[in-house]
Amino acid sequence: MSQEMRAIVRIGDTDLDGGKEVAYSLAKIKGIGIATAYAICWKLGIDPHAILGALPEEQINKLDWAVRNLHELAPAWFLNRRKDPETGRDIHLIGSELVLAAKRDVDLAKKLKSWRGIRHSLGLKVRGQRTVTTGRFGATAGVTKKKAAAGGK
Repeated sequence: MSQEMRAIVRIGDTDLDGGKEVAYSLAKIKGIGIATAYAICWKLGIDPHAILGALPEEQINKLDWAVRNLHELAPAWFLNRRKDPETGRDIHLIGSELVLAAKRDVDLAKKLKSWRGIRHSLGLKVRGQRTVTTGRFGATAGVTKKKAAAGGK
């Protein structure tokens, strides 16, 4: 290990482990997966298998810029928020912005009283799953055997 090895590197408002490979460290950021991390590394010309804490400062700054501005590097189909309802642009959200955007979307559906919004507000399954046997609340209710019910005869 070199003397300039950093234990913690801050990229995209997230503290990352400097002892891991670049791609796997970037994947710890909410909104960035393994495939996205590899794509960022390849686009910037950084070895995805290099140790993050050993990278020079300018490469870390490039990674931070790329994570925050992925919509400038990647095509629209690669982004996680295409045609944003508020701005109309194709953007890629990370961290707390991603969580807040999802919450705003659910709140908007509730306010509009759409089918999805009603299901969200009732705490039921939203995406068409069956609800007869799964997603139940409370204690489990099983079938009792006749011997146990009759007093153990």
